[in-house]
Amino acid sequence: MNKKNGTIIGFVLLALFIWLSAGLEDTVTVVLLIALVWCCIRFFGRKSSKKKKAKTIQHISKEKEQHYKDSGMSPSEIALFRDTMSQTKELIDHLQTNINQNAKLKSIDLRYDTVRASKALFKDLVKRPKRLHLANHFLYTHLPNLVELTDKYLEINVHEIKSKETYDKMEESILVIDQMAALIAQDYQNFVAEDFEDIDVELSLAKQSIQQQK
Repeated sequence: MNKKNGTIIGFVLLALFIWLSAGLEDTVTVVLLIALVWCCIRFFGRKSSKKKKAKTIQHISKEKEQHYKDSGMSPSEIALFRDTMSQTKELIDHLQTNINQNAKLKSIDLRYDTVRASKALFKDLVKRPKRLHLANHFLYTHLPNLVELTDKYLEINVHEIKSKETYDKMEESILVIDQMAALIAQDYQNFVAEDFEDIDVELSLAKQSIQQQK
């Protein structure tokens, strides 16, 4: 039992004790007691929720805030971006933890560099937040689905007794996880494709300049 629940139950029991001890039959008095308990619950509930919010909201440095502003983001866009990236980081950490628990998942990660690609894409998004829309599939579909699939796979894998149906389902899960990992690798390649196009242009111009100097 947590502290908040203990406090609430304490107030309820106290009110009940006063009621029974005093033999209160007056409806108004009973209503006042109930109102008192309700106010106490609301008061302690608000304090608890404020503490939780204080823990989850991280302070943003002035440099990072200025970086977002320089990128042309409004305060509401910055708040949304930070919330999205916070959730994404949690998912990436969760995925890495899952992968480290199972040999088959590790093998898939080695094949596609799934975690590395996810972390690299995360870093690129922080550097260029206005390109968030280019990572929609990664952020809202592929990464969350992969985390959920690996969760389910690990959950089934720990069953001591497995039927043929269980093994079939695990094999099917591994195939889908493999495909989803490949999609995340492709998400990263798609995101940085523009960079390769830029360097191709620069290389072409440099080669032309070299040819003209000959």
